[in-house]
Amino acid sequence: MSLKGNLETVMELKSSPEKFFTVWKTQAYHIPNHTPDNIHAVDMHEGDWETEGSIKIWRYSVDGKQEVFKEKVVVDEEKNTVGLIGLEGDVMTKYKLFNPTYHLTPKGDGSLARLIIEYEKLDDNIPVPDKYMDFMISITRDIDESLAKA
Repeated sequence: MSLKGNLETVMELKSSPEKFFTVWKTQAYHIPNHTPDNIHAVDMHEGDWETEGSIKIWRYSVDGKQEVFKEKVVVDEEKNTVGLIGLEGDVMTKYKLFNPTYHLTPKGDGSLARLIIEYEKLDDNIPVPDKYMDFMISITRDIDESLAKA
């Protein structure tokens, strides 16, 4: 079995690519307000909220367990893509590489969000990160619903 892989899914969102993209690109500090059951806090570790390459520390719950994730954000405005490069945290104790990415494309008044998790397991006994894809889907739904109400 391969240690490397990608998980991918596509979701239809009510919010426009620009609106959803802006939350991740420059307003990540609002994400705990959009999805409080999943994300408990996000702190700036290095840089600022609006600069690519800034490093954030996320506190969240997945499968009822509180975890921490330290990441560096990578933005491609032309492609409406936001990627998080995993640096440290609970998930990095199982995966050598863990990089969630959002790719947004317009669809009517809303958008299509392609959610991708690129990963590399530390060994064959580590499961494919399905629970983290489920988590990513859940926070995406919550953020979209919150933006649709605004």
